[in-house]
Amino acid sequence: MQIHFSSLVILLALAGLGNATSSTEHGTVVGIDLGTTYSCVAVYQGGRVDVITNEQGNRVTPSWIGFNGQERLIGEPAKQAFHTMPSQTIFDAKRLIGRRYSEVSLSEDVRHWPFKVVDNNGRPAVEVVYQGETKIFTPQEISAMILGRLKETAESYLGRPVTHAVVTVPAYFNDEQRQATKDAGHIAGLTVLRIINEPTAAAIAYGLDKQGGESNMVVYDLGGGTFDVSLLRVRNGVFEVLATDGNAHLGGEDFDNRIIDYLVNKYEKQTTINVSKNKRALSKLKREVEKAKRTLSSQLTTRLEIESFEGGNDYSAVLTRAKFEELNLDLFKKTLEPIVRVLGDAHLKPENIDDVVLVGGSTRIPIVRQLLREFFGGREPRMGINPDEAVAYGAAIQGGILSGATPFNDEIVLIDVCPFTLGIVTKGGVFSPLISRNTPIPARKSEIFSTASDNQRSVLIQVLQGDNHLAKDNIMLGTFKLNGIPPAARGVPQIEVTFEVDANGILMVVAHDRDSGNLESITITSERNQLAKTDLVRMVQEAQAYSLGDKEVHARATALNHLQQVIVSMRDSIDIQYPHAQNPAIYAELDELSDWADTRGEFADVAELGTRIAKLNDLKLDQDDQAVDQAVATPVMIPNEVTQTVDVHLEPNVLKAPVSITGTDMRDAHFGNSHVNPLILRDEL
Repeated sequence: MQIHFSSLVILLALAGLGNATSSTEHGTVVGIDLGTTYSCVAVYQGGRVDVITNEQGNRVTPSWIGFNGQERLIGEPAKQAFHTMPSQTIFDAKRLIGRRYSEVSLSEDVRHWPFKVVDNNGRPAVEVVYQGETKIFTPQEISAMILGRLKETAESYLGRPVTHAVVTVPAYFNDEQRQATKDAGHIAGLTVLRIINEPTAAAIAYGLDKQGGESNMVVYDLGGGTFDVSLLRVRNGVFEVLATDGNAHLGGEDFDNRIIDYLVNKYEKQTTINVSKNKRALSKLKREVEKAKRTLSSQLTTRLEIESFEGGNDYSAVLTRAKFEELNLDLFKKTLEPIVRVLGDAHLKPENIDDVVLVGGSTRIPIVRQLLREFFGGREPRMGINPDEAVAYGAAIQGGILSGATPFNDEIVLIDVCPFTLGIVTKGGVFSPLISRNTPIPARKSEIFSTASDNQRSVLIQVLQGDNHLAKDNIMLGTFKLNGIPPAARGVPQIEVTFEVDANGILMVVAHDRDSGNLESITITSERNQLAKTDLVRMVQEAQAYSLGDKEVHARATALNHLQQVIVSMRDSIDIQYPHAQNPAIYAELDELSDWADTRGEFADVAELGTRIAKLNDLKLDQDDQAVDQAVATPVMIPNEVTQTVDVHLEPNVLKAPVSITGTDMRDAHFGNSHVNPLILRDEL
């Protein structure tokens, strides 16, 4: 396995133009912050970083997916529809990715999730009903849906395809979580050129303007679901990560859950009704708690108001900043512990720190800033870049370097530092470390071990990654067996185990019996934790099919909306120029089309909707009717797939009217034999 270690030394030459990789090799490389609660995409172009807005006009997109039967809702629409279909709405996928179903902390998460989490060959997955079938989606597939939407957002903004990206992960993500994130990118149709650490990306964003001298920077990254602290030394454009620490399971969601539990208990005391299993009520409460938390960052008190909370009853509660802080104080203080550890690993003190950089939406919480100020002797943290966008900002700079779009030299040297200890399993299930965390690489370490029983002829070498004393609590990287040990009393054989990590993060483990000379080894590469090729191919194909299905649903809605708009517009135009009595057939046809659209339109496919629109061709005026010069129609766009399926034109002498009617349009709408523009379905309503 190629160990994607969390702490990196980044040598970034900022002076002058380097021999940058040609931008045509990868095209535009976007930077993506795939967050637990919100995600963000940015691009470096024209000498600056652009954080790209989504279709709702927001610079961050909720990491939420909803399945409403026939359609996927991604981002804002999924979050808005949450209370109507809580068990069909997936969020916090980042807390599932790369994890094992048996992990103890997963059960606490599941308690707060309204959707169903199932055991999928030892890995967690989510179960929903989609398109009439029960579907199992892996966290990689859910994450791919979010990445796919960010990819589309970037393509819409740039006006060209996007196929390559730099994606960020928490510094404390283990190798399995990193590889799973890379797989998610592949499923979404992206080549993930680099997986970089969120604090490192933020440090690049903040540190590019630092000129000369040397400074020590702490990046404190508290997001929706994860927490990282990285300590860097910055000098003359060189970013050196000295140490990293954190908690891949601590963030804003945990703060929200504390408040939710508090209010659920409070409601039960007031009403004797326990809503802890009421998914709809909890979904409404979750939405309001998140709003309240944001409000309390700027106000001392707020009121939660929920209509029809439970059993038709409304719910109102006051939440103060003091109560919010009281309920979460232990978690806030817990974020200081990794800071102590990284300072200790780097042999520095708080007074040696020059800059404290805040990243992640949860750093807006006042008590978080207060605790940091006190810890660092009154130093004010830096928030020059929006904390929700800083990570994507730095990732975009990295993407720009890889594509040759930046003026920075392309020579980036990554000297990795192990975020987790590497070692083996010994007697009693104990984890015996060889290479300690935050050790710079390349690194090499050997130790002598022996047998646990008399005449033992072989030993099993189990390679682990982690910082826990018990082997079972760490991540298994690989196993191999050393055979042919000469018979001897236990403890006599001398078996030398060597760990060697090269500059590219490739780990080789060698076991050597000194008496017999026998040796065995294992080289652990990054592909070990990758999804099977057949699974990846299947997931890519399914993702493409789901995307096309979403477009078809959108196209049907667009076509139906257009049909109904045209009916209304035509009726208005007729009313202006022709009395009802003179055109009973036309009114009858319009009434029939209107009734069909109201009762059956939502179930029709695009072809059938196109046929109904084509029926407007039959609504011709008698030759004796007074004709006017021109019919008017406003083009409306739907995706290309639909225009290829349905080609609808309104012939000359056809009744036509504007889709959007103004006073002038009403006066000018008319019938006639003059040139008529074809009615083309488009998706620009």
